[in-house]
Amino acid sequence: MKAEISAVWAKIQSMIDGLIILLPNIVLALIVFAIFFFFGRAIKKAVRRLTRNHHQARNLGLVLGRLAQGTIVLVGLFIALSIVIPTLKAGDLVQLLGISGVAIGFAFRDILQNFLAGILILLTEPFRIDDQIVFKNFEGTVENIETRATTILTYDGRRIVIPNAELFTNSVTVNTAFDKRRTEYDFSIGYGDDIDRAKQLMLEALYSINEVLKDPAPDVLVVQLAESTVKIRVRWWIAPPRRIDDMRSRDKVICAIKKKLVENGIDLPYPTRQILFHDQTEETDGDRSQQREGWPAGKSKVPKPRSIGGSVGKVSQGRSQQDDNGQS
Repeated sequence: MKAEISAVWAKIQSMIDGLIILLPNIVLALIVFAIFFFFGRAIKKAVRRLTRNHHQARNLGLVLGRLAQGTIVLVGLFIALSIVIPTLKAGDLVQLLGISGVAIGFAFRDILQNFLAGILILLTEPFRIDDQIVFKNFEGTVENIETRATTILTYDGRRIVIPNAELFTNSVTVNTAFDKRRTEYDFSIGYGDDIDRAKQLMLEALYSINEVLKDPAPDVLVVQLAESTVKIRVRWWIAPPRRIDDMRSRDKVICAIKKKLVENGIDLPYPTRQILFHDQTEETDGDRSQQREGWPAGKSKVPKPRSIGGSVGKVSQGRSQQDDNGQS
């Protein structure tokens, strides 16, 4: 028993002695790795600073900065390992990383997919930082495009994190992709109103609003003859095309057109529906040549409706017979 304890203690002492011997190398390796790590961060910031003022190269600067940082940190890791383990060769490291890379690739497939999608998004630039986009049920301003996910700030002050793989493989609407944007709104007027006059009044209201661009010019189009109204679509362009500008221009356009139409006697009717009730009990029922809108044609006396069970009709018939008997 004592011999086993002494053997274990001897192994522990040899490990401690080996650690003490390697301690200077470990400290030196940590210092070297820290130097490479902070140097990589400095290179990343320098690349981003150089491309910050160039709108077209901003995303490319993000990609190059992150790749440069990763490469420098990886080189620093190789050098640090070679300092701690002098017998370790670069070829062994490459072989080890290749075998482990395959295993890591299978284990973190989704993470690597998002990483590659993030790189492609930054390179192809379907949208940029500060763009306003719509993705599925989410809409907001792009805050940051990272290699794993993209964050957007919604209009009500919430942050949405979307994996880059979903953004790259699905449809995304970019509302601020161009300098101008067209918006529209539908108005309804009565059938008795003059359509040309109403359209002219709407155009006058549009041209009186500063937020509405004169080039391209706004237009007014009749789009539908509805059940009780004539629908007219008003379309106009705004710049810049951000959400707040769209809301402000829409507010002014609706108020101005509504005021203009009311002042000039153009009706803005409510939806209406006409319902005709008819008791289908006459001899002329089914003969459309003698009916109009469900009632018998001509000067025929309109029959009194009866209930579904027919009780009212029977009571009425009985009373009429009593009256006839009484008169007779």
